[in-house]
Amino acid sequence: MSRRVLQGVVVGDKADKTVVVQVDRRIQHPLYKKFIRRSKKYMAHDEKNSSKVGDQVEIRECRPLSKSKHWEVVVG
Repeated sequence: MSRRVLQGVVVGDKADKTVVVQVDRRIQHPLYKKFIRRSKKYMAHDEKNSSKVGDQVEIRECRPLSKSKHWEVVVG
């Protein structure tokens, strides 16, 4: 099974070894065919605390690390 990889922007880095990443996606309205922006926040594991607010990062699915953390920041 392949792990999903998403791209987003770090919007929070207060917690230790955890960052909050906001992922934006564009969907098309089923009736009006206009593109709408939808966003969702994911908590991701950042082992080295290297990501700061405003950084563009990739996150990858991983095993559950806590109640709300099921993603990890991809290094490189």
